[in-house]
Amino acid sequence: MPPKALEQYKAIFFDVGDTPLTIPAARVIMQQFLAARSLHRGEEQIDELFTEAFRLFYYGKQLDPFDVCTPESDRAFWIKLYHYILQKLGVHEENWTDEQIHQCCHELYDLFTAPEQYALFEDVEESIAVLKSMGFRLGIISNFAPTLKSILEYKGILHHFDPVIVSTEVGLEKPDPAIFRLALKESGLAPEDVLYIGDHDRNDIWAPNQAGIDAVKIKRYDYHSGEGILSLRELWQERSDRSHEEAAGG
Repeated sequence: MPPKALEQYKAIFFDVGDTPLTIPAARVIMQQFLAARSLHRGEEQIDELFTEAFRLFYYGKQLDPFDVCTPESDRAFWIKLYHYILQKLGVHEENWTDEQIHQCCHELYDLFTAPEQYALFEDVEESIAVLKSMGFRLGIISNFAPTLKSILEYKGILHHFDPVIVSTEVGLEKPDPAIFRLALKESGLAPEDVLYIGDHDRNDIWAPNQAGIDAVKIKRYDYHSGEGILSLRELWQERSDRSHEEAAGG
């Protein structure tokens, strides 16, 4: 839960991946994509490799805070991750050339940054509505491809967020605290006015803390460790229930 009472904040800003949004059938999408290219592997194996790759490349990633984030650097990161998965799936045993593997990784990047692949977690629309009804300003600070705004628009929620800070648009990337300071500047808010929600210990807890912003970890999956909330509802449920009780008693 937040370090202080929710009503002491003016705004709640969010990470995107595995916070409001996910690709629910990533392993199925990849399995079908590869099967269409005559590489047949089981869903379970692909799912295990996705988890392994995310742990290795994303959750274990140590960024140089002075690196400039660009659309090209974002693509390069994910291509490296997809290349790892393909290698583990044994593409060389299927006589794929390096050129074929490289092309496949680029196609996977385009596939997994397309709006059609994404879904909102089941608690998101309700939580947006409740938090806005409570008077909170909502924003986004995310390491993401340049397609993020089109994804949020496709899901019908872009208009709820201001600002929307996307790493590949602003040239800054978490865990650089500068991306959080930029969000504060654009929103006109002080650090103590903002609560940040995300799933990554360094990017979404440590980094905003360096900019003076309180943060709460959301744990969407079993491999998310440490303290945190399991649903966005935990942010507002207790206060909402208390307000209803006060209204009924008053």
